Amino acid sequence: MIHIKTPLTEETILRLKAGDMVELSGTVYSARDATHKKFFDALESREALPFDIEGQVIYYMGPTPPPPRKIIGAAGPTTSSRMDSYTPRLLELGLKGMIGKGKRSREVREAIVKNKAVYFAAIGGAGALAAKRIIKSKLIAYPELGPEALYKLEMDRFPLIVANDSSGNDIFELAIKRWNI
Repeated sequence: MIHIKTPLTEETILRLKAGDMVELSGTVYSARDATHKKFFDALESREALPFDIEGQVIYYMGPTPPPPRKIIGAAGPTTSSRMDSYTPRLLELGLKGMIGKGKRSREVREAIVKNKAVYFAAIGGAGALAAKRIIKSKLIAYPELGPEALYKLEMDRFPLIVANDSSGNDIFELAIKRWNI
């Protein structure tokens, strides 16, 4: 298990390889489809994004409402390919990491290599367990989107798998080759 912290440095990103298991600690921003659309509306209007994206990590997740005495509800990943059309531009703006589930498009994989970034896969179907590794949650923009609003999260040893590394390796393609499927 490799322990890493945000903001991700180039040194950290370059040593991560597809298939590595990591525990991530530090600040991560949650954003799903509707939030990404808001980001692009802001960029087209020449407005600043509601957070400094340089060196940051986005978790493709919309939490459920928190139960009593909890800071966040279930916090499982959503399907990353829904953000593929937005991702290359966000990587060009300085985004260094993404967390979600499922394969990414060829364009996103190429942008990950070009911008020295990384894509992590989180375990789907384990949102209640994932929420236990989120120690702070703060709404910072787009409250009208409900669970898809932009949240600033603090994670403590959040378990992930490196799915796409900065050298162009893809865990999904590696698995197909390894298992001849």
